[in-house]
Amino acid sequence: MQKEFQVGAVASVHGIKGEVKVFPTTDEPEKYKKLKSVLLRTGKEERQVTLQSVRFFKQMAIVKFEGIDSPEEARKYQGATLWITRDQAVPLRAHEYYQADLIGLLVVDEEGKELGRLTDILETGANDVYEGTMPDGEIVLFPAIRDCIREVDIDAGYMKVHVMEGLLDAARSGKKS
Repeated sequence: MQKEFQVGAVASVHGIKGEVKVFPTTDEPEKYKKLKSVLLRTGKEERQVTLQSVRFFKQMAIVKFEGIDSPEEARKYQGATLWITRDQAVPLRAHEYYQADLIGLLVVDEEGKELGRLTDILETGANDVYEGTMPDGEIVLFPAIRDCIREVDIDAGYMKVHVMEGLLDAARSGKKS
């Protein structure tokens, strides 16, 4: 299980008080208002910073960190990523999982036959779609619905799926010859 989650990336400096524009990488950006602190990573530096204020403009969060009080100081963090620990993350309800915990799970059918690994999660309007990469490199898509996803065991590292009729055939029909 992943211990930390990325929740944003600093896009640019905003204004003259050291604020930054943050592109949220979380499903619920409004949760920024509940965060007290985040881990700021630049690649060269890791720094725990306290959020002094947060407001939203279009798709961005305008964030003021304590102790960063000028555009020059803020510019050093352009491109940095923001991280939180698992205990700061939004609590999950039954049958909900953090996407970061799902990526890499072994995908097996109802008989326990290995189908491959979960490699991506596609967010669609109706429901998420899990992308699995089979051992031969083929991609198969599983709708993230209870009729298809039978069991998820993060600790054991697998996801059991019901292979709906034609699902694997559709993946193989796109195979290059």
